[in-house]
Amino acid sequence: MTDPMTVLVADDEQPALDELAYLLGHDERIGTIHRASNGADALRILTQETIDAVFLDIHMPGLSGIDLARAVGHFDRRPPFVFVTADEERALEAFDLSAVDYVLKPVRSERLARAVGRLLDARAASSIESSADAPAAAAPVTAPAAPPTASTPALVAVSLGGTTRMIRQDSIQFVQAQGDYARLHTDDGSYLVRVPMSDLERQWSAAGFVRIHRSYLVSLTHVSRLRLGASSPTVLVGGTELPVSRRLLPALRDRVAANRIRPRA
Repeated sequence: MTDPMTVLVADDEQPALDELAYLLGHDERIGTIHRASNGADALRILTQETIDAVFLDIHMPGLSGIDLARAVGHFDRRPPFVFVTADEERALEAFDLSAVDYVLKPVRSERLARAVGRLLDARAASSIESSADAPAAAAPVTAPAAPPTASTPALVAVSLGGTTRMIRQDSIQFVQAQGDYARLHTDDGSYLVRVPMSDLERQWSAAGFVRIHRSYLVSLTHVSRLRLGASSPTVLVGGTELPVSRRLLPALRDRVAANRIRPRA
């Protein structure tokens, strides 16, 4: 097990700050929890302490969560961050800033636990990338999905802990770009593979995967909600709200119509 993460929680509403810190405090993957009631205090803590991950509210007086995320982007050591907010309309902007997750209030413990898992995945990916030039480093790889037969589904080879395992392609809910890598998200975990997102987009199109954002490829069979008419279009996949870019929205609409998926308001 990796060392517990030192995290920063920033929210200007004290009850929300206390609740989030309380929930995180009951997660064994979380160690020290720093608290900030505004963006300025959060920025001060980030410059004075070693922080592994940040949980940000969006609407804070003065320096907002969005402003703070932009500022963190200029740090030499940039901790991954999760937005925790009641604002459903800022997901696209948040993911454009490379947010690891976007959790809506009121926060549920199981949803927060998934966000912590994604932060750990992001930290692992950062460690892999930083050691990619080392001779002994074993880069995670993937093989093209093995073609299905009448009795077996398509399988994908992934590397996990130095071993290779096979996962079902139809278990993959969405794919997230992480630099030169891609992360395959399933219901029971995620797997980092060294393959360009553009290759997966091309190879997996026939299997129902569609690009919705420069950072996301989703499986239409796992989409449970579509909000394509909203000012900030999103799709809900496996309990995760993902942004849809304006550029890719027309192609997604076409695929949705072809697959007879009925968008919800």
